[in-house]
Amino acid sequence: MASGSLNVFKQPLKLFSQQPMTGYFRDGYCRTGGNLDPGNHAVAGVVTDEFLDFSASRGNDLRAAGLRGGCRWCLCTARWHEAYKAYRAGKVSNLGVPRVDLDATEDSALGMVDLNTLRQFAVQHGPGQNGGASQ
Repeated sequence: MASGSLNVFKQPLKLFSQQPMTGYFRDGYCRTGGNLDPGNHAVAGVVTDEFLDFSASRGNDLRAAGLRGGCRWCLCTARWHEAYKAYRAGKVSNLGVPRVDLDATEDSALGMVDLNTLRQFAVQHGPGQNGGASQ
């Protein structure tokens, strides 16, 4: 657990990914450390090729960091929200909005995106999965 960080359910934040190593602090957690992360990398997102294209078109080519569709990455809340708004406007498909692991998404994301919106794109965990930690 990330020390003191809570997820959107106000429970201890879960580890999201160590392959690739993600997070503002590159510790596998989508935590912001309060005001330490100016980009608010709080959304635990599973990226798609369509999202990667969208992000690159906005000036942030995550493929340069080695990402490809299916990778788990702590996303800037504003970029995730921007993709959601593009989906609502018909500019990207449903797949242009990364799926969100709510157990690994820091509660600070709720300052920009409401929980019901995040739930619409929640990762579905199967039986026996541990809340999204990827080793």
